[in-house]
Amino acid sequence: MSDTFNVYCDESCHLENDHQKAMVLGAVWCPLDKTREIAVRLREIKQKHGLSPRFEVKWTKVSPAKTALYLDLIDYFFDDDDLHFRALIVPNKAKLRHDAIPGQDHDTWYYKMYFDMLKVIFRPDARYRVYLDIKDTRGAEKVRKLHQVLCNTMYDFSHEIIERVQLVHSHEIEQLQLADLLIGAVSYLHREQSGNAGKEALIRRIRQRSGYSLTKTTLLREEKVNLFRWQAREVHQ
Repeated sequence: MSDTFNVYCDESCHLENDHQKAMVLGAVWCPLDKTREIAVRLREIKQKHGLSPRFEVKWTKVSPAKTALYLDLIDYFFDDDDLHFRALIVPNKAKLRHDAIPGQDHDTWYYKMYFDMLKVIFRPDARYRVYLDIKDTRGAEKVRKLHQVLCNTMYDFSHEIIERVQLVHSHEIEQLQLADLLIGAVSYLHREQSGNAGKEALIRRIRQRSGYSLTKTTLLREEKVNLFRWQAREVHQ
């Protein structure tokens, strides 16, 4: 029987005119049969720090007062061999020139980037269930379009590889909260932000544990923290 994996996707500063320099698309993934065990462990870490297991972990909530909690969550990610992270970084959206490519607008480019982010995760001999955080009223349309793009690009017309693409609420899904945390750290770096000691401590820990600067593309086969820094010049090819 094929292996089945859950893939939890999130994004930072993905809108075309949000006045943010960098965009990050990312995903945390793990084997389906390890999903519950991982979620329970992440809730236990919250409880260890005196929080409700239903407390929603988010990059925007990271503060010096809760640094120990977030460092424990990051360490758990690196200690558990079943957890993996992949991110695609667009360092400067101002360089995008969609009108240089016939038929391309920000939406079509966005879905192409989503596929570029996910294609390294997918294996043709495995099955995947992709979950996206509900963010706006266009969620249902986004799910339908993304599923179509992913399946068509992988010639998976019968949806045997990508079984589903589904909207979920991040406050209910521990792995999605972990994705938000890791994507947030990468985005913070690429937007050249500073001044939050808690966030800077997390970035130092991720760099230390991964062995990467988080500002450059990693090897394609890197399985723990896999990063791809996309260059806007590709728009003109």
